[in-house]
Amino acid sequence: MPYRVLSRCPVCSNKLAVIKLKCSKCGTVIENDFSLSKFEYLTSDQLKFVEVFLKCRGSIKDVEKELGISYPTVRAKLDEVVNALGYSTPKREDSDSKEILDMLESGEITAEQAVNMIKK
Repeated sequence: MPYRVLSRCPVCSNKLAVIKLKCSKCGTVIENDFSLSKFEYLTSDQLKFVEVFLKCRGSIKDVEKELGISYPTVRAKLDEVVNALGYSTPKREDSDSKEILDMLESGEITAEQAVNMIKK
């Protein structure tokens, strides 16, 4: 099994640059300053979450079931990935309370989950 490309320096945690590629069949070597995708800088846990999220087609309820975690935890993990990719996540406003109540009414979340989400 091949190793995952290191994306961060093990000494200072700075982003590493890929400068050399080699063909394992013919030995051709290409040297340049290659860039890695934003996804290469995600942790293994973040990548696993993204994979599950995509597999579930973005359904937070399905992600909850697949990973055995609560709605607030799914949202927190999603925000973590969005931030790690370099995007900002807006602060949740009062409009989220209506969304939470709608999810409670439709049975997507429990009353306890709704209370916890509103408190946050």
